[in-house]
Order: sequence, then structure tokens, then C-alpha cells
Amino acid sequence: RPDNHYVVKGNAGSPYAIKDYYDVCPDLAENIDNRIEEFEALVTRTHKEGMKVLIDFVPNHTARQYYSDKKPSGIEDFGVSDNCDMFFSPQNNYYYITRQQFCPSIDLGEGADRYVEFPAKATGNDCFNAFCGEYDWYETVKLNYGKDYGDGTTHFDPIPNTWLKMLHILRYWAAKGVDGFRCDMVFMVPLEFWNWVIPNVKKDYPHVVFIGEIYDVNLYRPFLSYGCFDYLYDKVNLYDTLVGIQRHNVSAAQLTHSWQAVDGIGDRMLNFLENHDEVRFGSREYAENPLLVVPSLVVSSMINTGPMMIYYGQELGEQAKDNEGFAGDNNRTTIFDYWSLDTVRRWYNNGECDGAHLTSQEKWLRSTYAKILSICNKEKAVSEGTFFDLMYVNLNNPDFNPHRQFAFLRHHGDDTLLIVANFDHQTVDIKVNIPNEAFDYMDLPDGQGMCVELLSGTRQSKRLTRGERFEMSVGANSASIWRIRKKNFKPI
Repeated sequence: RPDNHYVVKGNAGSPYAIKDYYDVCPDLAENIDNRIEEFEALVTRTHKEGMKVLIDFVPNHTARQYYSDKKPSGIEDFGVSDNCDMFFSPQNNYYYITRQQFCPSIDLGEGADRYVEFPAKATGNDCFNAFCGEYDWYETVKLNYGKDYGDGTTHFDPIPNTWLKMLHILRYWAAKGVDGFRCDMVFMVPLEFWNWVIPNVKKDYPHVVFIGEIYDVNLYRPFLSYGCFDYLYDKVNLYDTLVGIQRHNVSAAQLTHSWQAVDGIGDRMLNFLENHDEVRFGSREYAENPLLVVPSLVVSSMINTGPMMIYYGQELGEQAKDNEGFAGDNNRTTIFDYWSLDTVRRWYNNGECDGAHLTSQEKWLRSTYAKILSICNKEKAVSEGTFFDLMYVNLNNPDFNPHRQFAFLRHHGDDTLLIVANFDHQTVDIKVNIPNEAFDYMDLPDGQGMCVELLSGTRQSKRLTRGERFEMSVGANSASIWRIRKKNFKPI
């Protein structure tokens, strides 16, 4: 059933304006009638390659014209049994602006083509009136989880109908082999819902992972502990700090405050440098040059044992320079229109996927991403190890610039990694203080031994002794990762 185009953003429409929670977008199918079977085959192929499949779960809102043509037998669409004469009812799926027609500031057409909604429903970004604007999420409708936004009261007993519908949807996809859900805007849905729904899904699908998109550090701990999430976006903390360092001359020493803000839960943070909401790293609104990514990538992927998310085309240095339909030229890759990225097309090379048409710089960047992410997976000091911040003993170090360099240790078993990210546009020769506390905490060797710099493969005999500084050179907009293996060291 087609949507009225006046309440669709772009030609494709936002993938976050959910038309049918039980369906796959027909545009993704080779044979539209077999799109569910094609998705199931995709899951099977992916699992055979040793990978996992995560999909988006958008709990806060639906498209304005929600209708499921793939729902299982016995399932009722959202809103079908709602009492539309009430702004709020605990068993309604939507909120209604009673006795008012939907009258946004956008054009709704004329005649038979006009979009008419009466009574108006609340709009997805918590716009509880009939007059949303062009910058509101006017293509979406807010779902009702039992909270009355009129007086602030909550009504969770008996279980709201929306909760039951959403549990069925999550279990439907888990039964198809989906390994996890990236949950959209989780803070816009009551925390009590997550406390109820995630354990209920995991009763039968304990392996399923839940990742929450969230933008308030103060909510991290409640959503992890009471909300039962496995991981959360760390956008407003680590990501924003890295943007500030790269773009606004914020001191690299501020990264200490970033990890301290999530101390004890850092390993449950999902780190990233790009996603569909944020500008591309190489865009004019961020770094302007994708080749400058190494220090940010090293910090975000190695500061804890949490997962790292890479957005498609990021590893090729996609800069989002195109004017892309509804979204325009906004330094992001559009989610509203049918589009094709030049970088990805050239890597894809008519299905060869060999990158034959990439530039030398793009090939270097892709191999650099692969190298850094492989270190994250292969080196247990990163994937499983402990963390030690070295900044507090280097803030006044004359041979180290804490505004442009960030230094830390990762340790596991016999191996310690000394990692220095250099955000400076010049190569630097530095001497890093390593305190006695680090020697004791990580049982570091004290002497001379052969070390390996993991990004370059350089092998070099190094001195690591109490009271002396560790010397190294770090390239401009780069990083050094020295692996110190205890058995390779001898006392001096």
C-alpha cells in the first residue's frame, strides 16, 4: 500500500518511518514477492561466513500511514483498536490531538491527492500538537507506551498493548536468526519498557544483543543496569570530544574526562566516528580530509574493550560532497533518497569488490582501517585487556604536548601496548613518562628489550625502566602502538 508522498521525506522515505515492522523494504529484494525468504537466506549466508546480523529496531514512532501486509495471522496493526477520542489511553497505541486535523507547516496537497489525518496524531519527536513544522519528524507518529504526556503519569499495569506488540515484533525477528538490534532513540521510550522487554526476548534468545542509541551520559548507567542493554552509543561523550579535538582545538587531555565519565561501563560503550546521523569524518564540517583519521580511529577503537562501529564507505574516505535530494548538501550520506556513493561504486567494481578503481590514497586508507581494526581483534591487550591513562604524568612534560597527543597503556598477560595518538599536523619526537604505578599495576618489565610498532611493523630495541621516559617518534596525524612483550626484556 503506497504512502501519500506529502508525508514522505525524499523519494525513498526515511527508513526510520516504519511502515511495517514485519516486512523487509521491497527495494532491497531481487524478487519482491520473495523478500522475506531472501532476507532469511542473507542471514544464513552471513552466519556461514562466521559473522552476525544486527538490524534496526525503531520503537518510538511509526510512519504516519502504518499498515502491515506481512504481519502474522492474528496480529493487529497499530492504532486499529485505539479510542481516537482520547488524547491518552493506556491501551491506545498512539496519542491523538482530539477534534483537530493534522495541519503541519508543510504542503499536504489538494483534492484527491491531499493527505488528511483526523484526528491528528502526535508526531514522533514528541510534538504533541497538530501543527508540527518542516524540521519536525512530520513523517512519523509517536507511539504510546503508557505514559500520559499531559500530566506526566505512567500506566504500566496492566501491560500496555504497545509493549505486547513490540515484544512480538522482536521475537519475530529473533526467530529468523537475527543476532541483535540497534535500538533507535531508546531514551524516548520509558525505561520500564526496556526492563521488561529485553529479558523477555532473552528468555528464548539469550544470545541476542541490544544496542541503544542515547544522548545523555547521565542516562547511561540506568539504561545498562535497569534497562538491560548490552551496549550504548557513546556519542555525547567520546565522539563529541574527538570532534572537538579534530575540529575546534579542544585539548587531547580532555579524553581523560571522557573515559572517566564512563568509568566502570566503558567496555559497554559502542564507539564510532561516523553513522547516518553524523557528518562524514572527511567532510568539510568535520576534518575536511579523511586521511587525518588515524589518531581518532586509534583512540575510539582502543580506549576500551567495547565494540567499534564503522559506517559504510567510511573506510574509503567518503566525504558526502553531493547534493542528495531531500537532505541536500549537508555533509552526510542521505537516508531519504535513492543514492549511490562514488567511492563505494569504485570499490565495488561491478561486483568484483577488488577496489581496482580506488585512488592510491583511498587504498591506503582502507588498508589502514583494516590494520587498526585487526589489531583491535588480534591483540588481547585491546580486546580483553586493562587500561591505564598516562596523561596525568605527562601534562607538564616538556617533551610531550598534552593538547595534541594522548597516551595510554593497554595490557593483557605478557603483553603491554603503549599507544600514543598524535593529533598534531607535524611529526613529533616525544618522551613519555610511565609512572611506577603502571609498572606495578601491569607488572611491566624493567630493562631493555625488542619491541614492535604494530602500525609500521618496525622492530626496535627499547629501554623501559622506572624513572626514565619512553622515547618514540609519532607521525603527523598518526599514532604509534608499541607492543612490549615481557619475555623479550632483560634487566639492565
